Amino acid sequence: MSLKVRPVLTAADRKAFIALPYRLYAKDPHWVPPLKSEVAGQIDPKKNAWFSHAEAQLFLVERGGVVTGRVSAHLDTLALTMPADKGFGPGTGFWGMFEAEDAATAALLIDTAEQWLRDKGMARAIGPCSLSIWEEPGLLIKGYDHSPTVMMGHHLPAYRGWIEGAGYAPVKQLLTYDLDIVKDFPPIVQRIVAAGEKNPRIRIRRVNKAKFADEAAIILSILNDAWSDNWGFVPLTPPEVADVGKKLKPIVFEDLIRIAELDGEPVAFMITLPDLNEPLKPMGGSLLPFNWAKLLLWLRKPKARTMRVPLMGVVQKLQSSRMASQLAFMMIEYIRRDAVAKFGATRGEIGWVLDDNQGMNAIATTIDSKVNRIYQLYERSL
Repeated sequence: MSLKVRPVLTAADRKAFIALPYRLYAKDPHWVPPLKSEVAGQIDPKKNAWFSHAEAQLFLVERGGVVTGRVSAHLDTLALTMPADKGFGPGTGFWGMFEAEDAATAALLIDTAEQWLRDKGMARAIGPCSLSIWEEPGLLIKGYDHSPTVMMGHHLPAYRGWIEGAGYAPVKQLLTYDLDIVKDFPPIVQRIVAAGEKNPRIRIRRVNKAKFADEAAIILSILNDAWSDNWGFVPLTPPEVADVGKKLKPIVFEDLIRIAELDGEPVAFMITLPDLNEPLKPMGGSLLPFNWAKLLLWLRKPKARTMRVPLMGVVQKLQSSRMASQLAFMMIEYIRRDAVAKFGATRGEIGWVLDDNQGMNAIATTIDSKVNRIYQLYERSL
């Protein structure tokens, strides 16, 4: 039967868009079904603050009335204003939320997304990026043999060939690092931490959840400064931070987030999250009928095997200095101790990290972590 593509316009369309992966990954033991309510919020302009500076069109492909693929085509007005040598810039659009049952479906999805971007005046496409660079960027090309941690994607191995077959070339790799957090870090790291503890200029403190908005503002300020020279950087806006904060607040724990101060000034931070995917995996994407009670019980006092570090940052004026590395190692060590002692964690995952982020990759190597997953972003001229 022939394939037909159509835009997502109705509530029934959105339901079908959300439902497709649950069929495609039904036999994949490492896929973690996201909560359908969360995906619905992600694609709803009224619930996702990213849409305050972006627009998107979702598409479905059907064969004989059965949905065989989905994709989003989107552009971000902030990304369009970024310097071209930093990854995005004028004329750069995106596609993502890509799922396909077969090669023919994949080709039609990509063609459709590209045409939408051309119609919007874009000259270059980057994908997959679902939706923001801060959400789930890249296609998994290494790490199919284990489940992703919270807020990380998982994809079918066939997708790589289909995307590259459509003329896309790799533009950037995003790495995640796996490490054993039960054992002590190497002696050199312990010496660096011990020296920092003797320095009266340094203070490593836990965040105060009672002042969540104030702490989030401090972290946002450091983040937007620390990451501003990174490839693909798009500044997080205050509405997005408030949006993310609202979603993450249930899994934000004071013992797992640190802010580093130098001479009383906040200059670095580290956010660690217990792996919410562990309790979510058996729930099948729904909190009904009793999964909500199980999740609330877990959130009350989570015991997680894995901790994920999604974000770290040190202000630019300290980057490439010994002080930056020392603050990073101190935050990592303090959170490691609490993650093991208070949450029962045995494993950590750092990422994602840009493949050319020499400082962060060096830190990951120094603490004996190994690359366990690689996500790849692709580009193509339109």
